[in-house]
Amino acid sequence: MLVLVLVLSEAVLVLVLESSDASLTIRFDYEHGRKRLSTSTRSNDRSTIAHACLASQVPTRHSPLPTHLSMYLANLTWPDVDSISRDLPVVIPVAALEQHGHHMPVFTDSMLLGEIVRRAGEACDGDALFLPLMWLGNSHHHMDFPGTISAEPRVWLDLLSGLVDNVITHGFRRILVINGHGGNDVPTRQATFELRQQHRRRDDLLLLAATYWTLADPKETIPDLHQEGMGHACEWEPSMVLQLAPHLVIDHHQVPEVTFGDPFRPASRAWTMPDRSELGHIGCPAVATAEKGELLFQTFSEGLVRLIKRMRAWDGKSWDG
Repeated sequence: MLVLVLVLSEAVLVLVLESSDASLTIRFDYEHGRKRLSTSTRSNDRSTIAHACLASQVPTRHSPLPTHLSMYLANLTWPDVDSISRDLPVVIPVAALEQHGHHMPVFTDSMLLGEIVRRAGEACDGDALFLPLMWLGNSHHHMDFPGTISAEPRVWLDLLSGLVDNVITHGFRRILVINGHGGNDVPTRQATFELRQQHRRRDDLLLLAATYWTLADPKETIPDLHQEGMGHACEWEPSMVLQLAPHLVIDHHQVPEVTFGDPFRPASRAWTMPDRSELGHIGCPAVATAEKGELLFQTFSEGLVRLIKRMRAWDGKSWDG
């Protein structure tokens, strides 16, 4: 038996190793002020023994994070992540950095999705793990306007696929890519589709892609909405930015309406923004209000929470959710 005692600046660590021909037993005791932690493991697998030793290191966090903050990947250590159930839904937010007309900032999509994810994170109270938002999007259709930063469409799809595959590699089984930019809609669905084919032997894998404004119908709760759906720098987006950061919206009351048009529906027409709008927006920014923005935030964040709860309740195999 080997007993190792370490006296640190604020703590005492005792590690006891007991070996036999077949296995090794590790007992770990840690004292810090009034706190005491003890654990024990027995194994004949050297990798398991090494993992146990690493997982038993002295905690560096003196007080736990609030529950909603503790479920943001950016706040966690790798042992924190290692302790999380692999059935916990993982949410990957993706948005964009692109022009939003004369009256809106280029970070609009990322700003709005970030707020929706923040609200959903508080409401979920530990029922999901949220990754940091990916602000680089598929925005080549806006490249005629300075300030737009975009990845090549196939590069972006591969980048997202690799990101999601990293999460799968770490053992998580319920993954949602939540999107906040129209140009990302098709690539997010294609990325999750391709990954499902790569992992086709898995029957426990749930891969979802969704765009936040499709998760709930705001017209049911906001009867005075002018627009039927999301445009670009339109009624909906300026309303939410007016609620969140009103100083970033410039003279939206003076901006003329640009109609959605009828581009050969039901066919899907390829387009660039100058095909539809020389000013860089689509919709009616003049009718935006902060009051509408708050109701839109509530509607979309609640829709995201409902989807996460459905993921949490999934039985792990069935097609229906």
